Amino acid sequence: MGAYIARRLLLIIPTLLGIMIINFTLVQFVPGGPVEQMIARIQGEGDVFGGFAGGGADATLGAGSENDQYIGARGLPPEFIEELEREFGFDKPPVERFLNMLWDYLQFDFGESYFRSVSVIDLVLEKMPVSISLGLWSTLIAYLISIPLGIRKAVKDGTSFDTWTSGAIIVAYAIPGFLFAILLLVLFAGGSYWQIFPLRGLTSDNWDQLSVGAKIADYFWHIVLPVTALTISAFATLTLLTKNSFLDEIKKQYVMTARAKGLTERRVLYGHIFRNAMLIVIAGFPAVFIGVFFSGSLIIETIFSLDGLGRLGFEAAVARDYPVIFGTLFIFGLIGLVVGILSDLMYVVVDPRIDFEKREG
Repeated sequence: MGAYIARRLLLIIPTLLGIMIINFTLVQFVPGGPVEQMIARIQGEGDVFGGFAGGGADATLGAGSENDQYIGARGLPPEFIEELEREFGFDKPPVERFLNMLWDYLQFDFGESYFRSVSVIDLVLEKMPVSISLGLWSTLIAYLISIPLGIRKAVKDGTSFDTWTSGAIIVAYAIPGFLFAILLLVLFAGGSYWQIFPLRGLTSDNWDQLSVGAKIADYFWHIVLPVTALTISAFATLTLLTKNSFLDEIKKQYVMTARAKGLTERRVLYGHIFRNAMLIVIAGFPAVFIGVFFSGSLIIETIFSLDGLGRLGFEAAVARDYPVIFGTLFIFGLIGLVVGILSDLMYVVVDPRIDFEKREG
């Protein structure tokens, strides 16, 4: 197992390198880069995209200008444009910029945001509590509810319990997360009915003055609605996955053999079926975790006015804040790959008979 883990760890390097090369190459062809964004801000246009929408002749440089690639740069001296390029590092060829970036990343130096004057690491650490709160609790609650419920549905397959729970699960899955979040706000955050939970934020304004117990209660009071909104879709998918996995195992020959030996249903279910049926559930853990932790939280963070990693990545992409984009991409990619290795280790924990080294041989 040690050799397998070592190989997987070594594979992280070319995988991350491939991810960075593809994304860095794609970014070179995307209009509205940092220099254009800065020019738009200097000229009071807010962002560069207004120029693409039809700024007309006033939004472009005159023919023959050496900086005609920058929309909206008319009136700015070429020396100033060149200074901006040097500041952002665009006076160097793309290959050199990419190699310099990789060298910095090897030293865990992710640079500084172009427009916030804050290091990427500090930005990530600042936003991390929100994303950890949403992702960790949503994933934990989804697994704690879905696995027992899925097992129960498999055991009671075809009964009224299975029927009405399946109906509830399908309805929950059909409701988009953002729509469910809005419904929760309307019902429980003072929208039209009850003012039970806060409307925004992760903590109250008087957080620093609260006692330890009050801080814990305040924290959970704030995350109830966003975590509920995030959990609903993951909960539905995971429950049906667990049920179907157990149903497949229940019909196999070894289960009938175990029953014929006189073992109790509980012993058959948790002693034999469980570790085999749970393999497919564990296999989906990295996708569930990463999806809820990062991608799935953007809309929820926006609706509940939470400043997490989802909004950070979105705002960086809109502003073409390349250090934040590539820094977070590298960090998130590394976390995703490590979680994949942990998922393989969980296979062995659930079923010690699995040996990845022999399978590869």
